[in-house]
This record gives sequence, C-alpha cells and structure tokens, in this order.
Amino acid sequence: MTDRVATTLGLYPLPDWAKDELSSLKGHQKADLVDGSEGPEVRAAYERVREELIDDQRTAGLDRIVEGQGRWDDWLAHPLAVHDSVETGGIVRYYDNNNFYRDPRVVDELTADGDVAAELDAATGLLNDDESLQAVLPGPYTLAELATDEYYGDDAEFLAAIAEFLAGEVEALPPHETLFLLDPSLVTNPPADGENERVSEAVDTVAAATDADVVLQSYWGAHEEKTYAHLMDADVDAFGFDFVAGDRDAHLYNATEYGTKDAISLGLVDGQNTAVEAADTVAERIDWVTEQIPSQTFDTVYATPNTELAYLPVSTYREKLSALADAVELAAETEVSA
Repeated sequence: MTDRVATTLGLYPLPDWAKDELSSLKGHQKADLVDGSEGPEVRAAYERVREELIDDQRTAGLDRIVEGQGRWDDWLAHPLAVHDSVETGGIVRYYDNNNFYRDPRVVDELTADGDVAAELDAATGLLNDDESLQAVLPGPYTLAELATDEYYGDDAEFLAAIAEFLAGEVEALPPHETLFLLDPSLVTNPPADGENERVSEAVDTVAAATDADVVLQSYWGAHEEKTYAHLMDADVDAFGFDFVAGDRDAHLYNATEYGTKDAISLGLVDGQNTAVEAADTVAERIDWVTEQIPSQTFDTVYATPNTELAYLPVSTYREKLSALADAVELAAETEVSA
C-alpha cells in the first residue's frame, strides 16, 4: 500500500502580529534584515513565530512538521545571506515575481555555519513524540544560481563548494524524517550542456549527508529532458513535480520515458493563489497523477503545495494546510475501500 504524506515546502508567511512587531524591532532597510546577529528581543519574537507556525501544522493535521522559516528574509538565499563568508549586495528580484532578496556575494571560503541546524534544534523541542520533523533547504544548483561568486572564480568549483557547504549544514541537523531540497532554478534556468552531470553530483553530495529520505523539489515548470535524465542518476528518494504551474505532459513524459524514483512528490495546491482548493479535488489529483504512471507503484506519495506558501495571507495558508491534510486522508480512505 502506498504511504501518502501531507507536507509542505516550508517558507510560511509571518503571522500578522509578527510583521508589526518585527518591523518595529528590526526596521525597514536592507541593513536591518536578519544576518545572524539579532538581539534578544528579535530572537524572542522569532521563537514565538516558530511556535505558531508549528501549531498551525499540528492543527491542520500534516504528516511532516517543518520549522516554517519565518526568519528567512531572503527565502532560498538565506543560508548564504547569514554566512560570515558572504556579503549581501543589492536587492535582486526573486524569480519572476514581486518578491526580492539580497544578492549573497561569496567573498571567502564557505564553511559549515549551523544557522539552519539551530532553527531545527529549536523546532525539535516543540514537537510531540508522535510528530516527524522535515528539514527544508535550497538545492545546490538553485543556491549557486541565486548567489554571486567573488571567491572561487570557476562555475564548477563554485557549485561544488555550495554543495559541500549544504552538506555540512545537513550533517549538523537534528534527526529528521525527510529533507526537501528546493531547486526551482533547475527548471527556470536549466543547466547548460555539460553541466548536468555536475549538478547531479552536487545533489548527491548533499543527499549523502543525511540518512533521511531526500526529495529534490522543483517548481514553476518542468525539467528539460537532458536535465531530468541526468537527475535520475542522483541518489535521492523522490523528485518533486509542480502540477499547478508546470507542464503536466512534460512531467509525465519524463517520468514514463526515463522512469522516476520509488517515491514522488506532487505539487497540487497553488502556493501563489488565494483560491483554496477543496480537499476532495486535491485527493482526485493525487490519484490522477499516479494513475498516469501505470508502470510504477510508489512507496510514498508526498502531497504538497507547488511552491513556498509565504506569498499567501495567513488565513489562506492555514486553509491550504488543512486541504492538504484532509486530501491525503480522503485518498487513503479511497484506496482502502477500493
């Protein structure tokens, strides 16, 4: 029987009270964003944010609990933006939307930092005994694409250094059930010819740092054929497919032509649209996708939003968490009764 897991890609919206409180404590300028040296009042506010984000997931009934990353001003670029070997440059558009991040300019050797591990250590202390932690990090290709290299001087060396840095971060994490590597640049700006193999090796470097199940999740499109074929060599447990903004036919072609992993992650809830999907609709989407790949029976199907949820109002994000959890329960009930 397939294990269906309701979970998310992290990066949740800040509660309304936190936006006001942190705005007063931190200020509004680029220099006021998180850099790892926050004072006690700011740290205390983020601790309360973490508690609320975890409670939201518990209330919804998700199967995996993420820390929520309320502290990540720079979203996927955060692990570099707070690193001592990185200087943050100007504000850069975050993909093709109205969000921005500080350009992380790597000016010295990247070493393990432990910033994300500290967040997950704190999250672990908030979990009940029957709850499972999920870690979320940027994938190596995306993090390298979002950053500016002013130290390594070679694209291949820089990608390898980013992968080693992320592997060091993963090694420091507390015990976790799953690790999601968010790598949307794989589809928005695919690797050039000759680079695909290096990307697969970089993913391997990060995945090898944990005993948890690793999901390589891309969104905002479908993988180019060459990219996907090379990624099949990566030692991960599942690929994530965006079935909201991505090309369904391209996803299904790649999965049937080149195969896929024994688990699959399906982006089925729109992380950038305030319309809330009905649970039975999401449950039908889970079954529809798996039926389109008849050559494979999946050990695990992760049901997720297609992107981060930080774009959404708080009330909407909470409704979408519940829709995911309820959909997985409905899909499981359907399988049992079939």
